[in-house]
Amino acid sequence: MKKNVVVIVADQLRADHLGFMGKVPVNTPHLDALARESHVFENAYVCNPVCMPNRATIMTGRWPSAHGLRTNGIPLDPDAKTYARAMRNDGWQTSAVGKLHFQPMGYPFEEYQLDEIRETIPELYERAVTGKFGEDFRSWEDIDWHFEQEVQLPDDYYGFDNVTLASGHGDRVSGNYAQWARSRGWDPQTQAGLTNAISAYPSWDHVYESPVPAALHPTTFVTEESISRIEKFAKDGSQFCLLVSFPDPHHPFAPPTEYFHRHDPADMPVPETFNDPHESSPVYIKRLIEKRGTPGIDPMMVWAPTEDQYRHALAAELGSIEFIDDSVGRILKVLSDLDLDESTVVVFTSDHGDIFGDHGLLLKHFSHYQGVLRVPLIIRDLTTGSGVHNELASSADIAPTILDLAGAPALPGAQGYSLRELMNGNGDGGRTALLVEEDQPFGVEDLVGPVRIRTVITENLRLTEVAGKGITELYDLHADPDELQNLVGHPGADKLLAEARAVMLQEVLRVVDDSDIPFHAA
Repeated sequence: MKKNVVVIVADQLRADHLGFMGKVPVNTPHLDALARESHVFENAYVCNPVCMPNRATIMTGRWPSAHGLRTNGIPLDPDAKTYARAMRNDGWQTSAVGKLHFQPMGYPFEEYQLDEIRETIPELYERAVTGKFGEDFRSWEDIDWHFEQEVQLPDDYYGFDNVTLASGHGDRVSGNYAQWARSRGWDPQTQAGLTNAISAYPSWDHVYESPVPAALHPTTFVTEESISRIEKFAKDGSQFCLLVSFPDPHHPFAPPTEYFHRHDPADMPVPETFNDPHESSPVYIKRLIEKRGTPGIDPMMVWAPTEDQYRHALAAELGSIEFIDDSVGRILKVLSDLDLDESTVVVFTSDHGDIFGDHGLLLKHFSHYQGVLRVPLIIRDLTTGSGVHNELASSADIAPTILDLAGAPALPGAQGYSLRELMNGNGDGGRTALLVEEDQPFGVEDLVGPVRIRTVITENLRLTEVAGKGITELYDLHADPDELQNLVGHPGADKLLAEARAVMLQEVLRVVDDSDIPFHAA
């Protein structure tokens, strides 16, 4: 029997920042209830801990090195094979609401990053500005374009018949949301953001009380537009596939008043690893720690907050998460009210996590601690029951699983695996290892770009290699689950390192793109 699909994606939400995980004092009753009747994969990892590459992986079931969107700022091939396109071609009505980020949103590089790219990889810079997506290319998801006018996306946008965008982060969001808000008397371009904040935390400009009323917030827009789609699909009797993608809780942490004051920063727990001395960490991580309390030049980049900065960020983030939880509850209620629960597969996940205080760090990039690599993965298909799974799962597994559960054709070229057999209790234990990629054209202090990082995760270890930089991290996750002791160079660790590198080699070889085949011998 064919089924509907609703995929809900949060932005930059780590796996344990949900109520049922018990890590932080966040109230998420609706997601907790969803988890109880779903399959929860507690060891779900991203293929890349950065927005665009991993969002493309969720859509295609392929690693970034294979689908080509290796780092933020590269558009996904418009002809890419996605789960939405596979379902569209087989008769499903497909729709997407919210932040897609399959194409750049228009944020320019910081000048120091652009200078570094020009200097260190001039041939890549030249190819980028003169190629298919060069200087004359205008992204369909460009924030300024959507602020300027109402933009109608193509009829088949990565497999979606209908797209309603919310492009950006925090409360100053563009896309179709801008027109929606303006039609209700609110202009997010001029009335939202830090400069209009009701209150702001003085020690980091990414924590503030949004002036946007909750009823006009991007989270509400995504929710109401998604509900409208579901109601229309139900009325038409259509088999449907809907992507619901919230721009939050990605920083800036700026929920509206009703949610900003839900948590007192003074009550926020500090991670046990916050004061990690980083004795065996790479030099560039030590340099970040030395500058504790000073946000990086790039607002997206990993940095080391003080405890006070961390507590204020967490309190605001939890408010945003609770706003999303209320919104997910509204969407799930509509599915129930329309008697669609049995016939609809629901997936909840995130594009990547956030280090969020672990090891005294915040945000992402250049660091592969568990907080940024692990994401929530909740899959509800009431015909398969429920359960908690400890097996390794990857964001590349989402697309194959969706298609399998929905009764749609398999996705050509997918490198991930369907999790259905594990959900049915018939699996052979699943993966023994998985690969995480990160490619950046720029670097940070003491780590000159371009930077290529590869991590392999198994049940018992995490190995991270920074190509060409002489940087290796190896952690025994069984004896050291908090990743406090890098074993590289320690007596007796050589054998474990050799074994880990052998596993990494096999995983790197396994995800090499093999989509093109020869038609002649020579």
